[in-house]
Amino acid sequence: MNKNTIQIQRTTSVNWHGKPYYSLDAYCKNTYGEKLYKVALNAGLSCPNRDGTLGKGGCIFCSAGGSGDFAAPIESMDSSSGNISERLEEAFRISQNALSGKKTGSRFIAYFQAYTNTYGPVPYLEKIYRAALSMPSAAGISIATRPDCLPRPVMELLIRLKKEYPDKFIWVELGLQTIHQPTASLIRRGYSLPCFDEGLCRLEQGDIPVIVHMILGLPGEDLSHMLASMDYLNTKNVQGVKLQLLHILKGTDLGTMWKKTPSGCGSFASPEEYLDTLIACLERLRPGIVIHRVTGDAPKSLLLFPLWSADKRFVLNSLHQEMKKRGSFQGKHFAG
Repeated sequence: MNKNTIQIQRTTSVNWHGKPYYSLDAYCKNTYGEKLYKVALNAGLSCPNRDGTLGKGGCIFCSAGGSGDFAAPIESMDSSSGNISERLEEAFRISQNALSGKKTGSRFIAYFQAYTNTYGPVPYLEKIYRAALSMPSAAGISIATRPDCLPRPVMELLIRLKKEYPDKFIWVELGLQTIHQPTASLIRRGYSLPCFDEGLCRLEQGDIPVIVHMILGLPGEDLSHMLASMDYLNTKNVQGVKLQLLHILKGTDLGTMWKKTPSGCGSFASPEEYLDTLIACLERLRPGIVIHRVTGDAPKSLLLFPLWSADKRFVLNSLHQEMKKRGSFQGKHFAG
């Protein structure tokens, strides 16, 4: 047993399965006895930042796919329940075939990813959630949304389904990205930090686990800004965090800005620069938070910058090697 392993065991009693941070893979193995893999879904919903309620352009980094460029469509709001179930089965089969030969478990997480997945008529939301929860191969569902799109009828639906499907989980993923208002205004997030706190409180009252999306390398932010965001998360009742470097994509407002003035658009010029920032953030986060993502995916056909990020395996391997070399682990510099 090396020094780094001993340090991790002193920091947390949870099995991290050899990684220097508490990954989603480790959490699923510890909790459900096997690896679960996500099937990204597009339920045909929109976003208040796109339909004119708050704006029409979306966040400046968001592609036309609404962060669901790899999501499988499961029809639109006029679909019948049976058809949705069929499309879910098809999406699960496609994902299983794509993972053929890899060591995976037998169950999925149905991930409602594209756009804002609590932003729609409650009967339709109930239809798609229930269809996924009813599938024997689905361990649970994860719903990507915004904190300003959690009205009482949606919360009542989530709480009711949680009771009806006690053997399945329901997670909600909130896109915070940053705690700093100047950055939030620049990226056109469309809500304030107190709004996020209110949404988080509603989910906590409903006993719904929360995963928070954070973007590293946003324009105008340095390491101190990002570490302050990590410190904020440490004070909140969040169960998981997704850390993603900023991808600059074709067809986005940020992509247009980058073509004119690349130096002012953020992100990381080299993997080394990103790894330094990512490791600092992981070391700052409390060890009980599950790390659902440490890099992220972008369609290669849309990616403008940084091009090195397209090699996800290289980034992950480099992260693990560098953390091992440094004796680094999640929570190493957690103030608590």
